[in-house]
Amino acid sequence: MSTEQHALPGNPVIKHKYSSDPTALVHGETVYLFTGHDEAPVGTEAYVMNDWLCFSSSDMVTWTEHLNPLSAKDFSWAKGDAYAAKVIERGGMFYFYAPVSPAALKGKAIGVAISSHPIGPYRDAKGSPLITHDMLPPTDNEKANLDPTVLIDDDGQAYIFWGSKKCYYARLKENMIELSGTIQTVDLPHFEEGAHIFKRNGWYYLAYGYGSPEKVGYAMSRYIEGPWQFKGLLNEIAGNCETNRPCTLDFKDKSYFIYHNGGLKNGGSHRRSVCIDYLHYNSDDTLKRVIMTSEGVQPV
Repeated sequence: MSTEQHALPGNPVIKHKYSSDPTALVHGETVYLFTGHDEAPVGTEAYVMNDWLCFSSSDMVTWTEHLNPLSAKDFSWAKGDAYAAKVIERGGMFYFYAPVSPAALKGKAIGVAISSHPIGPYRDAKGSPLITHDMLPPTDNEKANLDPTVLIDDDGQAYIFWGSKKCYYARLKENMIELSGTIQTVDLPHFEEGAHIFKRNGWYYLAYGYGSPEKVGYAMSRYIEGPWQFKGLLNEIAGNCETNRPCTLDFKDKSYFIYHNGGLKNGGSHRRSVCIDYLHYNSDDTLKRVIMTSEGVQPV
């Protein structure tokens, strides 16, 4: 069920509430944009995130808001905290990979929710976490299980990448709710968090939050297992916001770069806002530096 449409052009694209950590997919002739939901009161400098938001558009400018597709506590084993998520389609079903704080386990955990429609509602797909802290190689970082990103390769094999301070990846079983094999690591310079993996023209791209405060860097590889070659910065620090979680999207013959900044009134690192600008490729398939604009993109 939709609530209302928002067609004010320019960045940020969502102007009536704070949004963050974008992920997006194309289904039919529609783009579905999923974001975090920053609810920290003005004057509070801490993350307050309880659920995720969902918007759809057929032109990348006019966005229809839908009922919140998922909350952290929709996972019965979670006590809260809705971190950067990933939504992907497989076999007509939609899988929502969501990092939360588990009620009875150390650190953070990644759950999977499922729905037959991109806007949901989503339900816990397995009744327990997909990834927990004790599954990782030994680490003292209790926020290691953040920011999942998923790619289904051309041969049908699915992979999940995630992490904070260190980037991890693993294969997923065909059911998309279990890991297959061991958890591996990827060595990336100044990896902070916010991984986003995608593929184009036989190249794998891995973009991520680079350093702190976060720029966006990226690496490329001919093989998803690596070796990965760092190619440089894709996006600069997004204004008054210390974090940056990238997302890329191809829609109607154009490529887009989706990110967040602190651009709304009273915005900042804990009251963020999703923005969209164009993404361009060089002739050798490397990425051109993204130009952040207040005008944003034109309707398609």
